[in-house]
Amino acid sequence: MNVLFVEDEVKIANFVRAGLKEQGFVVDYCDNGDDGYFQATHNDYDVIVLDIMVPGKDGLAILKHLRKSGHNVPVILLTARNELDDRLQGLNLGADDYIAKPFFVEELVARIHAVIRRSVGDRQNLLSVGSLKLDRITRQVTCNNHAIELTTREFNLLEYLMRSPGQVFTRTQILEHVWGYDFNPNTNVVDVCIQRIRRKIDPLDQTVWIESIRGVGYRFRKPEL
Repeated sequence: MNVLFVEDEVKIANFVRAGLKEQGFVVDYCDNGDDGYFQATHNDYDVIVLDIMVPGKDGLAILKHLRKSGHNVPVILLTARNELDDRLQGLNLGADDYIAKPFFVEELVARIHAVIRRSVGDRQNLLSVGSLKLDRITRQVTCNNHAIELTTREFNLLEYLMRSPGQVFTRTQILEHVWGYDFNPNTNVVDVCIQRIRRKIDPLDQTVWIESIRGVGYRFRKPEL
């Protein structure tokens, strides 16, 4: 799942980013509201974790503009202020949840899962293509009803491809989404990770679900009707 995290306090930002990544989230991070608003309006996220008191465009202003422009991505407000008026203002502007500092990352993760379930419904959290089923909440993958053990990176890559069967993704797109924008673009980690996923699926289903597109990248095969 893709998270946009907007927070200007470095220690909190590093702590939360590390915790979310350990839980398998792909995290884009901004330390100010202007960059956060740009990312929120130019990329697709499953949830935005947004500190109210950030430099530039503040969190409430970002939320207000997102909702006015029709962006319905779930938003969790994060702030040191715990006054009732602040909570009500955020919720009235369209926030899906509110969490006050200090907090445990485990609580934030639980709230993220909750708002995503409410926003998209359980059906969209279960990706099913052919013999493969991937649960985005429990992070379980099965093939022909047999469980497949995937690493966090393998799961995120498979989810990324399964969300758009038939669409071709370049290696650069996969790197940016699964590994992050600051990863070395000349690495072969995408190919290695694809090979590992295939080796885990092949004994359970001989169908080549992840197809190589020569000179371009990869796509997840559309099932035959």
